[in-house]
Amino acid sequence: MPMHHRHLLAFLLLFILVSASPAPAQDKGMVNSKPLPPLANPNDPKLGAKELFARKYLPAAADKPRVVGFYAHGCIAGAEGLPINGEAWQVMRLSRNRYFAHPDMIALVKRLALKAKQDAGWPGILVGDMSQPRGGPMLTGHASHQVGLDADIWLTPAPDRRLSREEREEMSATMVVADSRVDVDPKFWTPAHFEVIKAAAQDPEVERVFVNAAIKKALCRGAGNNDREWLSKVRPWWGHDYHFHVRLACPPDNAECKPQPPPGPEDGCGAELKYWFQDSIIHPKPSPAGPPSHGMTMAALPKECKAVLNAP
Repeated sequence: MPMHHRHLLAFLLLFILVSASPAPAQDKGMVNSKPLPPLANPNDPKLGAKELFARKYLPAAADKPRVVGFYAHGCIAGAEGLPINGEAWQVMRLSRNRYFAHPDMIALVKRLALKAKQDAGWPGILVGDMSQPRGGPMLTGHASHQVGLDADIWLTPAPDRRLSREEREEMSATMVVADSRVDVDPKFWTPAHFEVIKAAAQDPEVERVFVNAAIKKALCRGAGNNDREWLSKVRPWWGHDYHFHVRLACPPDNAECKPQPPPGPEDGCGAELKYWFQDSIIHPKPSPAGPPSHGMTMAALPKECKAVLNAP
């Protein structure tokens, strides 16, 4: 295998480990949602941790925020909830109860919302999934978003009015990628989209921004010859054509948080981007169905997550 192919393969394997599976922004919520039914045997060691964390509706009490584990393998104590309405943001899919995060992420979303309003001309942003009140695996949609350091921002500008509960659960996000999957759709992609994603990537606390490869292509094209450093944070990944995904680095005072490698100096607009436009990547063959799985168990998570789960 040629050296550059081995490097690309290594990159992809690493990326799979550190990235997130997107939860479709088109999945509708429930206007009249109800609490999940009690578990017959919550102490069953084979029970998926997602069943336990999904039944915690409030954050774990903590003297200070505590991030435990990796983005796709952990939990959080002392999370905060993003207010569902703000000066320049609105939270979507309230029935999922996934608008909790580390205070640094809450602050980042608020900053980005104001940047979108002031610099891109959007009335504000629509915020999708962040994390559950105590993080951990989710019942549906994501591999990451487990430690309160990930957030999905819809590629639909917020309207200049407050959305109803019904709209928040049933409204669809805007698809900005063309049907061909090789570029953005000029009917929906605007310079404002470019500015909002750029603002996220330029924030010094942001570690990664995940977008569809076609969006990365548009960002590379629109960035010009100067001021391209921020592009190194923007990584292509499957999905992410209705929303983009923002990830923060581990907080410096959280030793239990497991970081991922920092982005390199390359802008990611060369051969590594061309990979994503192969037909086998754009139209991957479906994977054969495996046996049913309960998902990650509590034993598979960092041991500290049991204390987070059981905390008041």
